[in-house]
Amino acid sequence: MSWPLIAEWAGRVGTGLLISMSLLCFLVVSIRNLVSIIQLVLAARVFYVRIRPAARSYELWARYADLAPPVSVIAPCYNEELSIADSVRALLALEYPDHEVVVVNDGSRDATLARLIGEFDMHPIEREQLAVLQKTRILGVYASAKHPNLLLIDKENGRKADAVNAGIGFATAPLVCVIDADSIIEPDGLLRGTEPFMTDDGSLVAIGGTIRIANGSAVQGGHVRQVRLPAGWLPRYQVLEYLRAFLTARIANAQLGTLLLISGAFGIFRRSVLVEIGGYRHDTVGEDLEIVTRIHRYMREQRRPYRVAFVPEVICWTEAPYDWEGLRNQRSRWQQGALETLVRHRRMIFNPRYGRVGMIGMPLLVIEDVLGPPCEIFGYLLVPLLYLLGLTSGTVVIAFFSLTVLFGTAISLGTLALEELQLRHTPRARDLFLIAIAALIENFGYRQANLVFRLRGMWRYFRKDNSWASATRAGFAKE
Repeated sequence: MSWPLIAEWAGRVGTGLLISMSLLCFLVVSIRNLVSIIQLVLAARVFYVRIRPAARSYELWARYADLAPPVSVIAPCYNEELSIADSVRALLALEYPDHEVVVVNDGSRDATLARLIGEFDMHPIEREQLAVLQKTRILGVYASAKHPNLLLIDKENGRKADAVNAGIGFATAPLVCVIDADSIIEPDGLLRGTEPFMTDDGSLVAIGGTIRIANGSAVQGGHVRQVRLPAGWLPRYQVLEYLRAFLTARIANAQLGTLLLISGAFGIFRRSVLVEIGGYRHDTVGEDLEIVTRIHRYMREQRRPYRVAFVPEVICWTEAPYDWEGLRNQRSRWQQGALETLVRHRRMIFNPRYGRVGMIGMPLLVIEDVLGPPCEIFGYLLVPLLYLLGLTSGTVVIAFFSLTVLFGTAISLGTLALEELQLRHTPRARDLFLIAIAALIENFGYRQANLVFRLRGMWRYFRKDNSWASATRAGFAKE
């Protein structure tokens, strides 16, 4: 074969490969958008047909105070001396008839431990650990002379999963609420979150709530006193992302029985199930996704009836990254954690033994977290290249960018409409307008940067880099 023929053959192969890759990108993006449509429709239907819970706290209390099961609220903390006292006061002040607060100091290097001991008059006690799930050593257990329902566990550093496991081991209630110490639950959040357990037949094993961004909101005494939109565009984009994630995806997945993720910022679990499966894993950076996936797998393999639910009225406020470095670290970590979970539980994918989770939930996770990021990135690069080479038409270019830009904007606006019609946690019309603007302009830079960050998470996974890349915090606005 002559060199000209080889060159012609190579050119045809290369062209065919480029076209095939662009078609794959187009297909993956189309599937992701179709899933988004289905999720939005399901979420709208759930909001429309469900029985709305009581709007006021005193109505909830009158209805459920005698039925509410005991709850242990587990709050791991690390180097949070500036905010830990307010956070614990807010947890103690939750409107709930019977809850204990278990604060786990995960080997803080600042004055977190001293601040807790001083603020709440803590003294050492002897208390038996009901289940040993953590890997590190317990250094001390403290009780409060002021608050009988406050317990402090001091331990060697082992990261969040290890701290939560220590808290589970000392918790005494049948339900445990896992929350980040720097997150803020609305006062009636715990009562709203346990409501499904009060009418359950015993099959409900976990529920998640809505996580909202508190950047820019006024915080006083560990409570969000006034909801405000963040000043910068970066956290505004994240407000929109959280709305999409929690008011469409989580609601729809819970309705289908395929909910695989309960945010580490807030979740309520049946303690006995967490103990049975050995608690949270220590060898992943995505422990919140992994624990729920493992619960699904365990219950299916045990052939026990179970449910994982979602309650949108439970609001937990958290601080989102305010700069690009913090966002990069957070999204890379999320992506890496998703890959770790998928690989660890790969036998569930398209396995009918695991029901809808295996046949729908896990494959969608593959599309979203394995195929999605590289395909969308390649699509942004390949489609214009094919057009410049004369290998595709302008119609195809317009179609691809319509799928990624216009369609994404429409889904975001639909989610925003759901939030305003049902929950109304965006108080001002001006804020709604700014979020709507963010839904459009996030497609020009922010979305692509997130894809790059996710590719970085994939690279970290293949390098087996399990170091914890933290997101810097500016702190809540105080009043």
